[in-house]
Amino acid sequence: MVADLSLQHTLVCNLFVRPTSAAEWNRYRLTDEQVAFYHEHGYLCGVKMFDDAQIEQLRSELNTLFDKRHPGNHLFYEYHTNESTTPDTVLFHALGAWRITPGFHDILWNPAFVVPASQLLGGAVRFWHDQLFCKPPRHGGVVAWHQDYSYWTRTKPMAHLTCWIGLDDSTVDNGCLQYVPGSHRWPLLPITGLAGGMDSIREVLSPEQVAQFDRRVSVEMPRGHGSFHHPLMVHGSYENRTDRPRRAVVINVFRDGTCSDSNDVLLAGVPPIEKGERMQGQFFPLLYDPAAQ
Repeated sequence: MVADLSLQHTLVCNLFVRPTSAAEWNRYRLTDEQVAFYHEHGYLCGVKMFDDAQIEQLRSELNTLFDKRHPGNHLFYEYHTNESTTPDTVLFHALGAWRITPGFHDILWNPAFVVPASQLLGGAVRFWHDQLFCKPPRHGGVVAWHQDYSYWTRTKPMAHLTCWIGLDDSTVDNGCLQYVPGSHRWPLLPITGLAGGMDSIREVLSPEQVAQFDRRVSVEMPRGHGSFHHPLMVHGSYENRTDRPRRAVVINVFRDGTCSDSNDVLLAGVPPIEKGERMQGQFFPLLYDPAAQ
C-alpha cells in the first residue's frame, strides 16, 4: 500500500523548485503575443515544461505505473491498459497518477505550468484531473477527435484549460497532437468516441465546420514541451507508426470558482460535490493564485 498523495497540496520531492520572489515567478510568464495567439487560435504550443532530468524521473515512475500490480493502482480514477477498440492497437490511458508517485504529483505545482495556465485562464488555477496517454511502438492506438469539455459538463462555468506534455519527442509519425485552429469558437459537439474511428466527428459537423476541420495542424514538439488548449478545441492524435514509444501526460485545470453541476460522483472514488457548490477540497487543490505571489 502507498500513501495517497492527494492529501499533500504542496511539493513532496525535489523535482521542481518553488520560486521565492516575484521576479522568479515572472521568469515563467508567457509573452503578450503568446497569450493573444492562444485566444485567437484556441491553442498555444512549444512551452517548455520539463528538463531532461525531470523527464527521466517521470519516465521511470511511468514504467512502474504500467504494472497493474503497482501497490497504488487502486488510487487511479480510471485505468485502461488498452482503451483502443481493437487489440491490434494499444492506447494506455489512466487518470490519477498524481495520487500515486511524487513526480506526477509535483508536476501540478511546476511553476512552468501554473504561471502560463493562470495567464490563459485569467485567474487562480485549481486542479481538475490528470491523464496519461501512452502509445507503444509500431501499433499505438489513436485518440479520436473530440472536445474536452464534452466530457466535463458536470462542472460550470466553462473556465477550463488543458495542457498536453510529451515525455518523448512528438512527431506526425508517432501520433503527435493535432488541432483544428479556431474550433474553440464552435458550440459544444456530441461525443463521438475517444478511442474509436478517427473521423467519426465528421458525422456531427456542418459543411462549414468540415471545411475548417480539413485545415487542421500537427503539433510537433521536443520532449518536455507542452501545448495548452481551450476546452472546446477540437483535437486528436493518430497512431504511432515508429519504433519508439510516444508517452504524454495531460494536466486539466479550471479557474478557481468553478462549481459542480451534478450531485453525482465527479471522479471515481471521489465524494460528490453538491450541485452549485465550488470545486475545492482534497481532490481539487488550488495550484496557483497570482494575487498571493
